[in-house]
Amino acid sequence: MAAPDYVPTTQGDRPRKVLGTPGHGGWTAIRPGDLTGRQPSGPLFGNQGPDQGYALTLVRHFEPRLTVGEHEAVADAVAGCLGVALRRASLFGRAPVIHDWTVAFTVWGFLGEVPAELVEHRQRLFEGAAHHYHDQRAIVDAVPEVTLRLPHGQVVESFPATGGPSSACPDP
Repeated sequence: MAAPDYVPTTQGDRPRKVLGTPGHGGWTAIRPGDLTGRQPSGPLFGNQGPDQGYALTLVRHFEPRLTVGEHEAVADAVAGCLGVALRRASLFGRAPVIHDWTVAFTVWGFLGEVPAELVEHRQRLFEGAAHHYHDQRAIVDAVPEVTLRLPHGQVVESFPATGGPSSACPDP
């Protein structure tokens, strides 16, 4: 509270001038675990993107509609297609959306009737995928990037006429 002008004050009672604090010298990556530049990439590193955990919330909309074969499990289908959906989202530099799952489940034939050859192929590929990371990466790598970059509606329209994920879109 300010004192009235008629109250005597000493030099020590008067407000002091603010001293400037020195600025921060900057930060550099000097610890062994610090990254310099971009995220590392290569085999088995996956695809980095923002808010990837949201895909596990979105998949709940699909689980009741998934069409799995006699010797297939929904958990394996979800685990295998999760990487495909996340790769598609990361290609566009965004968090996953419902259409990423639509593309992933469509190219592998989990949303409706598909050719018997695709079911036979995916049974071998997806068997135990929920428990094996290398199998999940093989599923993701089997889908061409050009297919993942297509609009989801185009993938849904073109899939029944194709034979599976490797031919869903011709390589350029």
